[in-house]
Amino acid sequence: MGVGGRITEFVEPDSRPGFLEAIIMADVMGKPLCVIGGGSNMLVSDDDFDGVVIRDARRQISVLDEAAPVEEGAAPLTHVSATAGVHWDDFVDYCVRMGLAGVEALSGIPGTVGASVVQNIGAYGQEVSSVVSHVEVWDRETKTVRTLGLEELDFSYRHSVLKDSMYEAGAHSAPTKYFPSPRYIVLEVTFTLTHSSMNTVQMGQLARALNVEVGESFDIAQIRTAVLNIRASKGVVEDLHRYANPWMAHTLESEPDLNAAPQEDRDKYSCGSFFMNPIISKNQAEKLPQDAPCFAAIDASGNPAVKTSAAWLIQHAGFEPGYRIHADSQASLSTKHTLVLTNRGGAQTSDIVELARVIREGVRETYGITLVPEPVFIGVELD
Repeated sequence: MGVGGRITEFVEPDSRPGFLEAIIMADVMGKPLCVIGGGSNMLVSDDDFDGVVIRDARRQISVLDEAAPVEEGAAPLTHVSATAGVHWDDFVDYCVRMGLAGVEALSGIPGTVGASVVQNIGAYGQEVSSVVSHVEVWDRETKTVRTLGLEELDFSYRHSVLKDSMYEAGAHSAPTKYFPSPRYIVLEVTFTLTHSSMNTVQMGQLARALNVEVGESFDIAQIRTAVLNIRASKGVVEDLHRYANPWMAHTLESEPDLNAAPQEDRDKYSCGSFFMNPIISKNQAEKLPQDAPCFAAIDASGNPAVKTSAAWLIQHAGFEPGYRIHADSQASLSTKHTLVLTNRGGAQTSDIVELARVIREGVRETYGITLVPEPVFIGVELD
């Protein structure tokens, strides 16, 4: 977002012992601890952060085994491990180049491998939870290294036990003692991927971009390219100019050529999707206009529910792309997508929060649905 106060201490360990030591020392000293990935899913107060910010500088990817045989006629499976600090899109690019299917539709999402499982990132018919085998973590409560399997990770839409451990009763409720980091700090993630150059296209928008039907199989390299193009058209890929910042240097596998990069795009100064798509009851869904997007879903209690589109609700509540509270506001909706709140240059966190409040209240008044923010808020609240 390009907003937020200064930090007291920044640590960037490039070894496992160094990473663990930094976490342990912050907890022993009783300092607020913020372990970050790419900093792309956070909204941080304009006030200074009097604590320790740690970014994992370990960036190793390992293929753990040869392709394992499965049922006759099915593609073999391969396990790939990545340390938490690996840039997520570097990981996707690696997998596609190796002919490993399962994450190609998650191309272009900012952040790191460690953050991907905290948020259970998803896009264009794929979620990271569908390919995670297990996650190795440091448990700040028991002060031990643990391995969490799928059942323990408790994945659901934009949810995991990792994220849940920061809050008393769900996202953006009262923080636990671990906030603004989870109880479980990700050390390494192991994925189970399919050794194949092809995969199923699972979402209509992607299928249309590839000129195929949903459910058809397609080349994963071409799926990746199509996803990157779609995301770019919505302004939800990183602006490479952020890597001119010395604090972002050497966080990508290869340094971007900033001279060849497109001109700086303020639509990309965002947290990506600012609100989660609401999961509502069938009764609530029946009260929406007939053209409102509605998809079958499961709510937090495991009951049948309906997922609708936050972007649709925002736009149909009267907030068009580019919306600003005032003509001279430095925060606005993206000119390309109503789910993205942006810093137009010179905005402060308070400007972003004010815009988010106006939008959330407008949707609530129009449809009776309260949107829940997707980014982690540090030192700020909407209520």
